[in-house]
Amino acid sequence: MSVKIRLQRHGKKNKPFYWIVAADARAKRDGRYLQKLGTYNPNTNPATVNLDMDKAVKWLQFGAQPTDTARNILSYKGALMKNHLKNGVRKGALTEEQVEEKFQEWLNEKSSSIDSKKSSLDKETELLKKKALDLEKEVSAKRKAKAEEALAAEEVPAAEEAPAVEEAPAAEEAPAAEEAPAAEEAPAAEEAPAAEEAPAAEEAPAAEEAPAVEEAPAPAPAVEEAPAAKEAPATEEAPAKKE
Repeated sequence: MSVKIRLQRHGKKNKPFYWIVAADARAKRDGRYLQKLGTYNPNTNPATVNLDMDKAVKWLQFGAQPTDTARNILSYKGALMKNHLKNGVRKGALTEEQVEEKFQEWLNEKSSSIDSKKSSLDKETELLKKKALDLEKEVSAKRKAKAEEALAAEEVPAAEEAPAVEEAPAAEEAPAAEEAPAAEEAPAAEEAPAAEEAPAAEEAPAAEEAPAVEEAPAPAPAVEEAPAAKEAPATEEAPAKKE
């Protein structure tokens, strides 16, 4: 029975996820398998591979033939390299210690190359994000400039029409504001002297009437004539008689 190391498909539509299996060459791709060796996820960058190194080397030592994709995965993880070193131990060219040292050196070189690839991919993604942000900023700046231009174009006619509307009421209100105080001040100036003269005219006859009542022993009709002296001419004649 010939054994093959191949991929068995799982996952969703357009998102495949593979198992690395050792299966009979006559079995279907997604059918029965002899042993699961690991997983392979091509949806990430770089692809994620989980492999049981000892199991993979064991099946390679048994003579299992990997498919093209499985061979690339085994080479990427170092299973083929370790199998080659194991064959050297079997032939007596190498010892187990030398195999482990060489394999560890190979793993260090491979990990450094993988890390450099990851860092370069990270830089590329950052550059792409930066470019996308710059493009968005340019688009937003252009939109803002267009909006400001539109507002400026709308404000220019509004600024021209505003003075014409404001000047008309100002011209009409000016005469009204000036005439109002003049109309109010005229009666005030005329009423003030009248209010002050009235008490003066009333107090003068009151002061002169007191001696007139004491000197004149005339009957009641004379007392009634006294109020007639309240008029302006009567007040002036009274002092002349006293002299």
